[in-house]
Amino acid sequence: MARVFVYGTLKKGQPNYKHMINTAKGLAKFQGRGHTVEKYPLVIAGKYNIPYMLNIPGTGHHVAGEIYSVDEQMLQFLDEFEGCPDMYQRTLMRIQVVEWEGKGGAGEAQAAADGVLECFVYSTATYPPEWVGLPYYDSYDSSGKHGLSYVLRESR
Repeated sequence: MARVFVYGTLKKGQPNYKHMINTAKGLAKFQGRGHTVEKYPLVIAGKYNIPYMLNIPGTGHHVAGEIYSVDEQMLQFLDEFEGCPDMYQRTLMRIQVVEWEGKGGAGEAQAAADGVLECFVYSTATYPPEWVGLPYYDSYDSSGKHGLSYVLRESR
């Protein structure tokens, strides 16, 4: 099992969460909530209003999201879904746990020790330079005050 931190449309209540609970794509078990230890710019960009975490550590906000344990099948699905490695790159980042529901295993002991876990995160280093000038968010909600409605893949 791998640990994945999601901050955008794959979170509970967001437009693509359905993929996280579709066992035909693999297993994803919700473990808890957290935020990035380092600050990153989270922007909403492109004609489909997609959330992107730009891989610029030290800039932006501590981005909030959810931590999941996923099996190899789900990890492969997520790589494909996220357009990895072209659109997003899957990298390890340190995540500060703020709420933990995970049961047993080394992950729980590690989370309890210092509250920080290493998780895979889909961020991007391949973005148009003008995205750095977009507003930065600390949390993503597809129906947030930003007014930038996410366009589902089925509707593109």
